[in-house]
Amino acid sequence: MMKTFKALSALLSYPTLALKAALPDIRAALEGDGLLDEKRLADLGRLFGWMAETGMYDIEETYVLLFDRSRALSLNLFEHVHGESRDRGQAMVDLKALYERHGLHMAQGELPDYLPLFLEFLSILPLDEARAHLGDAAHIVAALHERLEKRQTPYAAAFAAISDLAGEASPVELVADDAAAPDDLAALDAAWEEAAVTFGPGEALDGCSSDRLKIRLRAHQRNGGTASGDNAHV
Repeated sequence: MMKTFKALSALLSYPTLALKAALPDIRAALEGDGLLDEKRLADLGRLFGWMAETGMYDIEETYVLLFDRSRALSLNLFEHVHGESRDRGQAMVDLKALYERHGLHMAQGELPDYLPLFLEFLSILPLDEARAHLGDAAHIVAALHERLEKRQTPYAAAFAAISDLAGEASPVELVADDAAAPDDLAALDAAWEEAAVTFGPGEALDGCSSDRLKIRLRAHQRNGGTASGDNAHV
C-alpha cells in the first residue's frame, strides 16, 4: 500500500478530532514513502501546522465553506467534467465497479468520485497504475489547486502534492467556472438546489474498462468541452 495516497486522502477528508490527533502519523507516512520532494513536504508542513494550531470549529468552517459550499471547489471529480449531465451517472457506475473489482467497497451514501475515496483506492494499487489513474484526473486537480491558491488557503498544499503525483495536465475548461462561482451563502444554496444525479439504468458496463474511465475524466478535453459518449476517443 502506498501510504502517500492514503495520507492525502485523510488530509482532504472532513476534519475530526481523530484526524487532528493522527496528524503526526499522517506526516510521518508522507515523509516515509519518499514520493514527494522536500519543497512539497515543507508546503504540506504549513498545512499540518495550521490544522494543529487551529480550533476544530474554525477548521470545520473552513472546510465546509471551501469544499461543501462551493461547486467550483467540489471534491467530487465528475462534478467538474459532467456537472449534472446523464454522463455523470454512468461514470459513477463505472468507477464504483472498478473499485469493487479491486476489493474496495464503498460505505452507504458515499459517491465514488469523491476525491478522498479515489485517493484511498489508489493507495491499494501498484504505484505505476495508481499514477496512471490519477493522471486521468490531472486537469481537475490542477484547476482545484489553482483555485485554492487564489484563496490563499493551506489546503492548496495538498492539491499541489496531488498534482505532483498526477503529472502534467492539459489546460481545459471545466464545468464549474471559478470566476462565476457565487460567494454569498444564499446564492450557493440556490446553486445546489438542482435535480439529484441518478445512477441508472444506463448502458452496459462492458467490463468497466480503464479506457472508458479515462474518457469520463477527460470529457472536457475534447469537442470544445462537450461530453459526447463512449464512442469518443481520448
